[in-house]
Amino acid sequence: MSFVQIPVRRWLAGVLATAVVALGLIAVEPSPRAAQATTCTGTSGVTVVVDYGSLGGGVQVACALGDPATGLAALQGAGFTVTGTQRWGLGFVCRINGQPTAATEPCINTPPASAYWSYWHASGSGAAWTYSTLGATSYNPAPGTVEGWSFGAGVAPSITAP
Repeated sequence: MSFVQIPVRRWLAGVLATAVVALGLIAVEPSPRAAQATTCTGTSGVTVVVDYGSLGGGVQVACALGDPATGLAALQGAGFTVTGTQRWGLGFVCRINGQPTAATEPCINTPPASAYWSYWHASGSGAAWTYSTLGATSYNPAPGTVEGWSFGAGVAPSITAP
C-alpha cells in the first residue's frame, strides 16, 4: 500500500461519515403506527389537525391511535411525514408531508416567524385552540384530545377542533 492510498482512504471515509451525519440532521421519521383518516372516537387516540394555510392542500384530520407519548409521536402516528431542521432535527418541525417545499424553505435553521408550523392543543371536540407553550417533543397529549398544526404566522387552525 503506498503513502498516497492511505490519506485518500481516510479522506473518503471522512467524506462518507460527514454525509451520513448531514443526512441524519434533517430527520424524517416514519409513522410509528397505523392511522385513521378521521377523528378519534372517545379516548381511542389523539386527533390531529393539519392546516396547510397558504400552502394549499386545505385541512387534513387524522387519528393517532392509542396514547402517543409526545405531540410529535401523535403527528407521526396520525400518518403525517415530518421533517426537522438541520440545526434542531425533529425538535423543530419544518415540513409536514413535504410542505413547505425545499425550494421555499431549506430547513437549515428555524423558519421565519411569518411562515412556520405553529403547534396547538384543544381539550376535545369543539374546544378552543390553545397555542402550545411546549415543543412537540416535550408535550404529552392525552387520548381524547386534539392536536393542531397550522402553517403561517402563528394563527390557530382554521377549523374548530373536531
